[in-house]
Amino acid sequence: MKIKTLHDLYVDKLRNLYSAETQLVKALPKMAKNASSGPLRSAFEEHLEQTRNHAERLEQIFDKLDARAKGKKCYAIQGLVEEGEELIDVEPEAPVLDAGLICTAQKAEHYEIATYGTVCTWARQLGLNDHLELLQQTLREEKATDEKLTRLAEAGINQEAISPA
Repeated sequence: MKIKTLHDLYVDKLRNLYSAETQLVKALPKMAKNASSGPLRSAFEEHLEQTRNHAERLEQIFDKLDARAKGKKCYAIQGLVEEGEELIDVEPEAPVLDAGLICTAQKAEHYEIATYGTVCTWARQLGLNDHLELLQQTLREEKATDEKLTRLAEAGINQEAISPA
């Protein structure tokens, strides 16, 4: 697809987000499985359900556009997923792994927050208000997840990782 207009770029970035969300649907169960902190595991499991909803919202938008959701690979999220897998593979102490998983998850959240923020602006400028509501809902959830991960890190996970038992 050639990108000639803002609308074309918008669709391209929506496809990128769809790829990101579908990759995270596959990665989050592994992150949850490897988290030793119960609250962190729960946060990953909760975000997995949200992420499935994010992908469904994007599918709704693609239906409205009469376009396909697939066709774009999000290499940024692919790299972050690989980074998380690499961390798991080196088998650090449990609290250190939890701190690292939070770092990886927050990197993904920040990428998504930036991209959803951008497509929200574009949807507004393109007059796609029915898309905007769906995108803003996802953006709010991504920000809330990022804040939850910060709270978990600051509430003890990082402290436990300073001197694991």
